[in-house]
Amino acid sequence: MSNQPPDRREFLASVGWLPLLGSAGLVVAGDESKLVPDATRALQPSTADLGTNFAAVEQIAAACQSSVFPIGKPIEFNEVFRAAARTKVREVLSYEPPRVDFLPEVVERVDCGDFWRERVLISTTPWFRIPAYVLIPKDLKKPAPAIIDLHSHGGMFLFGKEKVIDFGTNHPAMTKHHQQNYDGRPTATALARRGYVVISIDAFMFGERRVLLDEDLKFGWDRSKYSLDDVQQLNQKCRAKEATIAKSLVLAGATWPGVVNYDDRRVVEYLTTRSEVDAQRIGCVGISMGGYRSAYLAAMDERIKAACVVGFMSSMRPMLKSHVDTHSWIHFLPGLHRLMDLPELVSLTAPRALFVQQCSQDRLFPLSGMQSSVKRIAELYQAASCYDQFLGRFYDEPHRWTIAMQDEAFDWLDEKMSHR
Repeated sequence: MSNQPPDRREFLASVGWLPLLGSAGLVVAGDESKLVPDATRALQPSTADLGTNFAAVEQIAAACQSSVFPIGKPIEFNEVFRAAARTKVREVLSYEPPRVDFLPEVVERVDCGDFWRERVLISTTPWFRIPAYVLIPKDLKKPAPAIIDLHSHGGMFLFGKEKVIDFGTNHPAMTKHHQQNYDGRPTATALARRGYVVISIDAFMFGERRVLLDEDLKFGWDRSKYSLDDVQQLNQKCRAKEATIAKSLVLAGATWPGVVNYDDRRVVEYLTTRSEVDAQRIGCVGISMGGYRSAYLAAMDERIKAACVVGFMSSMRPMLKSHVDTHSWIHFLPGLHRLMDLPELVSLTAPRALFVQQCSQDRLFPLSGMQSSVKRIAELYQAASCYDQFLGRFYDEPHRWTIAMQDEAFDWLDEKMSHR
């Protein structure tokens, strides 16, 4: 008997692994110049974001049944049901930090002609002191209705709350953004001139809460000094860090949507502390990511009387094939779709007022998903015996909030908020 240990080939053969390894396409000892080829597979274009792996994800999605809204099973869509559903959503949002006093500080007050613009700092958590703009009409009849204007994404990280405000003289990057996304009329300013107290904050990772990497400290903090090239370059840096913040917050035991939604909910509470505001008449609006934020805020905070969701509403299943990469990491909440779909989430707003405005030329969503979402919301509002509190509209427009769309939304807000 030889004292030499068996070589690799002899050992694998003795335990019966050699045929298996060979069939897997691995190099066989003693014949390293040849690879066993993959099994023959017919290749066809998938037209999917995930290419050849889409079929597997589609099957996983088909096997996933929403636990809160099970398909084919009747539900009693009453307040007890909705409260229980909100509790489950809060669990997947994974962010309930210690409560702190707001400690509001007005650091600037500017006369804008027909309204005052305050720059305010408020604490929402022990670690966040958040900048906000509050617009207060001069002819205000106290207490007045208030609107939380939730800014969009639009690939623009360097600015947040400034996206919805006309400062008279705006950064050139904002002039372009206002035109492309708000038809040249920033909504917070328009709402203030309509008689609403309006507040807008920077969502986490935007504006004054943006990422500034060590190698970019040379640009300084003052955005008014940034050139358009600076803005473009720094935006690219922030965009590249979307995955980093999403992953980092998961490791920290939280989620990015959870952080954003919690801050938005605290803004509702802050408004209730202001003497100018009628706490029973607080609404929210937003387009794109702002629409996403508006959907979550109205669903999760019963103090919202009326909500307008613009350019962000679709059933999720139709999006899987080719409308995933069109969206930011902030729009993906792990665990939500085991519970419910986005139209079902926003329907937790019932019986309070909800207006969903969608653009039929919007390339961020499949038209079938947008259409099915409106149908589902209408079904649930009917089930809640408040069908007249939901309005869904389609416009023959690309992804933007035109002045005509704004006017219709603001007229609707006037009616639902008993204003004017």
